[in-house]
Amino acid sequence: MSFDSLGLLAELRRAVAEQGYTEPTPVQTQAIPAILAGRDIMAGAQTGTGKTAGFTLPMLQRLHAAPAPAGRSHAIRALVLTPTRELAAQVAESVRTYGKHLPLRSAVIFGGVKINPQIDALRRGVDILVATPGRLLDHVSQRTIDLSRVEILVLDEADRMLDMGFIRDIRRILALLPAARQNLLFSATFPDEIKQLADSLLDSPALIEVARRNAPAERVAQVVHPVDRERKRELLSHLIGTNGWRQVLVFMRTKHGANRLSEQLARDGISAAAIHGNKSQGARTRALGDFKQGAVRVLVATDIAARGIDIDQLPHVVNFELPHVPEDYVHRIGRTGRAGNEGEALSLVCVDEHGLLKDIERLLKRDIPRVVVPGYAPDPSIRAEPILNGRGRQGAGAQGHGRRSPSAATAGRTGHAAPRPQSKGGPRAAGNRATGGSGRSSGPRRPA
Repeated sequence: MSFDSLGLLAELRRAVAEQGYTEPTPVQTQAIPAILAGRDIMAGAQTGTGKTAGFTLPMLQRLHAAPAPAGRSHAIRALVLTPTRELAAQVAESVRTYGKHLPLRSAVIFGGVKINPQIDALRRGVDILVATPGRLLDHVSQRTIDLSRVEILVLDEADRMLDMGFIRDIRRILALLPAARQNLLFSATFPDEIKQLADSLLDSPALIEVARRNAPAERVAQVVHPVDRERKRELLSHLIGTNGWRQVLVFMRTKHGANRLSEQLARDGISAAAIHGNKSQGARTRALGDFKQGAVRVLVATDIAARGIDIDQLPHVVNFELPHVPEDYVHRIGRTGRAGNEGEALSLVCVDEHGLLKDIERLLKRDIPRVVVPGYAPDPSIRAEPILNGRGRQGAGAQGHGRRSPSAATAGRTGHAAPRPQSKGGPRAAGNRATGGSGRSSGPRRPA
């Protein structure tokens, strides 16, 4: 199937072709016609499936096909909410890339940078706004933004927004939007909170699922290397050096741990940078740019900061520490094996993390192979110790409890037990469940 068969405007097909893409991904094949028809969408799509273009292309077409009424030129007509700055920047770039031949204005707003340039952009007029919830509400409080004309709402990586404690922010934003609108919800995983949000938000949505629920990327080879907690850094340096890895994304549970590991790797002669929520937006952008360009071999990241990292050919992801929330493992390893490329995900697991590993395997419904690296076999006499998150609170640890416990970055913010958002009005015709397979390993390029 080609993009010509999806009913897209010539201007959009031209923009897609200029990026070298010729064939849509499964999520694009299913989502684009449904969104063009005005349907609400509930899409289960893991990272690297092309979901951003899957909603950006039809969103641009719908806005262009029905211009704003006189007097409302460049009012905010489409709102895309994302959990992190990096993902917001990525989505905004996709909007600019695919909308370059259409007379639609777009802007992106997120925290960590000065607000005045954002205010100026909003005053000039914006058709499509990409935003993180916190900074969007900052603008609402300063009365620099009007959301009363929004026609299309996109919740991108909705599960991550809930994990980060944004449910109350999302409810406040929903209350500012008109009832008659199109809602598009994209989520890599479907915990109960996402089901509840979808039930209250969507009207007879088209259901799109291009991978098994809560499934990791199909093209990612996964392995566990058992190792003592005090020898993890030594093993990581050994693996990078002996295998000649040039680009490795390493996950830590805490900001402090990310800083410490990047410094230790540098002392080992391995160029590394850390990226997390305490870093300024400029520092995060520079670190990511250096990593993409090969100036640093290792990028050490926390879960929150890593969302939005989009590198088509990232070969290696390492879980230096397993996440407290099993679904986060799926998000982590989804950073590799993207756009039809092969990927490798390694987890360095000490005795403290056996419970976390069991929870992950329970979610995946299969065991991950264990391979002991010669010279790094764990000492059986070492006993498990409780795992503490970044604020000194006990996490899942060796007991494997608390699957939905907040991570260090979410502690202190609640994403549970809040009233469900009011359902928007406007019945639509009931939709059929749409399914699809995973992308092919070779062939024409397809947009991410």
